[in-house]
Amino acid sequence: MKAVLDHVGIAVKDLALALAFYRDALGLEIDAPEEVSSQRVRAHFIPVGESKLELLEATASDSAIAKYVEKRGPGLHHITLRVDDIHAALAQLKSRGAKLIDEQPRAGAEGALIAFIHPAATHGVLVELKQAVSPQPSALSPDTAVRRYAVGDLELVSVCDGLIRLDGGSMFGTVPKALWEKKTPPDARNRIAMAMRPLIVRGARTMIIDAGVGDKEDAKFLETFGVDRARSLDVTMAEAGISPEAIDIVLATHLHSDHAGGFTYRDAAGRIRPRFPKAQYIVRRGEWEDATHTNARTRAGYLADNYLPLAEAGVLQLVDDDATIMPGVKVRRTGGHTMHHQMVLIESKGKTAAYVADMMPTMAHAADAWISGFDLYPMETLTAKQQFAKEAMGQDTLVFFPHDPAVIAGHIKEQNGTRIVQPAS
Repeated sequence: MKAVLDHVGIAVKDLALALAFYRDALGLEIDAPEEVSSQRVRAHFIPVGESKLELLEATASDSAIAKYVEKRGPGLHHITLRVDDIHAALAQLKSRGAKLIDEQPRAGAEGALIAFIHPAATHGVLVELKQAVSPQPSALSPDTAVRRYAVGDLELVSVCDGLIRLDGGSMFGTVPKALWEKKTPPDARNRIAMAMRPLIVRGARTMIIDAGVGDKEDAKFLETFGVDRARSLDVTMAEAGISPEAIDIVLATHLHSDHAGGFTYRDAAGRIRPRFPKAQYIVRRGEWEDATHTNARTRAGYLADNYLPLAEAGVLQLVDDDATIMPGVKVRRTGGHTMHHQMVLIESKGKTAAYVADMMPTMAHAADAWISGFDLYPMETLTAKQQFAKEAMGQDTLVFFPHDPAVIAGHIKEQNGTRIVQPAS
């Protein structure tokens, strides 16, 4: 097992005082903070040569860091060693009788897999092992930045919950790999990098459409799907200046885990709670019925912890038909991807936008034949796509592609008889 020092974790009680020393007195650069909701902590990384310092700020009184500071005061909390294969490292330690806090890796900051070794095995020091997520080999540069767009009186804010990697052949259905790999090069496991981009609409109320994969999944899920949440929803919403408490409405296009995983989080006691504490969650009734009555084909995409706690908390609202959700925002059933998959249409002062979700997950899917193999009803996808494309070209609609790694939004055009997307500036 080869290990190198990744960072030193420091528990802080007063972040302002800590920053006054590390940032102002020492002149060190502070990375953008990252919320680790599962641990109720906010991490501030400070690069120092080959390694980093990590200032750990508790975000809840019951978090492990809050309890540590209360008991011992601020100071050194742990050291983190980076390893190439965390599973092998844990197996080696276990075989040597080392006492482990985590026998299996779990999700940590920067989208990494982590596991803690008990201080009894390390002569009194809490040691964290970390396996960084391997970067996706691709000619594309993923765009995970916060972007703002104006549509009449409405402000649209594209945020991000990181990247997920899905099988390229499945994503493009019957399209040959020789064609799709030119647009999205796969990794050695034939997976392609896909963004997870919810959209915030600010108008009469503040709404978020979908919420990414969230942080409840185990190490096996993260490794299988190459999840990289260094640019998580917590991070990008903070950059946008929008807190979870500011969200009034959470609107689901459908309930698959890469869209609805972020609807809930696991608190320090292990309970699953709604992530947006003041919001009503709006789901199409047919989609809810399908998600709560799965079959052999559909059950892998629906994970109950993402949505059942919403009903238990009394924040779930089911809608039966196409409807206006708030002024300027309405939903339309597309079907195709799931029986009751819906898109979101946005209009204000003659300007239009659309969040098309998995009807067109990437801009490559704007073409008729490019239909995901995950779609349960591909002919419905084709019909809905053709109808929408005609409308979008006629109205110059700004179209948001939630999974495209490089293009957040664009306008559908026709060029020499071929449908293309012109990326928005």
